[in-house]
Amino acid sequence: MKIVKQHVSKLIILILVLAMASCQRNTGHGQLTGVPNRNQTVVPMPHGMVYIPAGFFTMGVGSDDPSFSFTHSPRVVSISAFYMDETEITNNQYRQFVQWVVDSIRLRLLSEVDPMFLIEDDEDDYFGGVSRLNWEHRPRRWTPEMEEAVQQLYVPHEERFHRRREIDVRLLNFEFTTFDYHAAARRSTGDIDSRFDGVHMGMFQTRPASTRSRAGFVRREVVNVYPDTLVWLVDFAFSYNDPMVRSYFSSPMFDNYPVVGVNWHQARAFAAWRTMLHHAELSRRGLPMLEHYRLPTEAEWEFAARGGLEFNPFPWGGPYALNMNGCFLGNFNPQRGRHSLDGGVLTMITGHFPPNDFGLFDMMGNVAEWCIDAWQDSYQGLMNFNPVFIHNATPECPPAMRRKVIRGGSFKDFAENTKVYARWFEYQDTAKSYVGFRTVMSSLSSGRDGRRTTSNVHRR
Repeated sequence: MKIVKQHVSKLIILILVLAMASCQRNTGHGQLTGVPNRNQTVVPMPHGMVYIPAGFFTMGVGSDDPSFSFTHSPRVVSISAFYMDETEITNNQYRQFVQWVVDSIRLRLLSEVDPMFLIEDDEDDYFGGVSRLNWEHRPRRWTPEMEEAVQQLYVPHEERFHRRREIDVRLLNFEFTTFDYHAAARRSTGDIDSRFDGVHMGMFQTRPASTRSRAGFVRREVVNVYPDTLVWLVDFAFSYNDPMVRSYFSSPMFDNYPVVGVNWHQARAFAAWRTMLHHAELSRRGLPMLEHYRLPTEAEWEFAARGGLEFNPFPWGGPYALNMNGCFLGNFNPQRGRHSLDGGVLTMITGHFPPNDFGLFDMMGNVAEWCIDAWQDSYQGLMNFNPVFIHNATPECPPAMRRKVIRGGSFKDFAENTKVYARWFEYQDTAKSYVGFRTVMSSLSSGRDGRRTTSNVHRR
């Protein structure tokens, strides 16, 4: 017995020695070696996206000014690598977002009856709460109390059409949190928090307000996510579009058509939800976090639309909207009143026409696309690398400050208004039947496979 105890004691000592040795190795033996064992797993390219390599181009160059707004001012700019959705976000993709919101509200209502639907958490979750929904909980039986709780999610009886029980889309609100880095980066006045007296606070020295509280930079937003299906009537008076109102977003026949009736705020909410969804899966698998999904900058959009071709007005290159066989290459208004010449009267299924050289579909026509930029008549005053003009307008701001850039033109526009350099605006809180969106993600690497360029010193 004594021999066994001696062996156990020696084993414990050996483990402790090895642990101390490993800790000592982490110090780099007194040398500057960096933090070891960093997770450098290469995360696969996001599903449905294509890689847009870094490069430079002449932004805004073109032979005409389709809108006669004198807003074209060519300049050479550089763009960092990023990923971009190969098509506009479709009805079915956006419906996944809507259905997630429906499910989350249903679980929240059920948690009032059964606390097992809620997980109390010591730390704030993504939405800024102190509890999170238990998506894995399955009750043993469905009780009358549960049925009564979820009834709040449906349209009241007096508002039902043909006695159909439908989700009350007015309740489909999505809450998310963003951090205003631009506000945090501005210099501020005042005194540094007394906890840090006598400490040189580095970056906080010129931003003393940040030492007191970061709450002023946290933006909590609540957005109703359901698309405005009535835009088909609002945008086109004296046009029978009632079937589009009833079926465009709900019918499976339109699943792969671009989602419309989504304003700028809803597009940003979708990007925030997609980020949350992807990051949760990466965290579960122990993989490094990727950048956030977001709307493209105006410069990124034009760079991607050109497909690496300089000075060409269309994504496929060349000055014409038809190929050599006389076939149209995009969904636009080819001739006055002859909308169906290109194959569709209104929107068309995404990916119908050939892609550009980057592998992007529908960068000309079909639906115009939201950009993150606030509208200004000229972008000459912006930086010449990754230029962007961001202004977080509030409902109290005048209308001119609530304008956001749209690019690409749509099925209702003539070819001149669908060229890669054509730009216009819509108001951020207004949805249109001819405006959709696609998302992008900044690439943290310099190569298509997710790796950075090689180094003569470092392996990565």
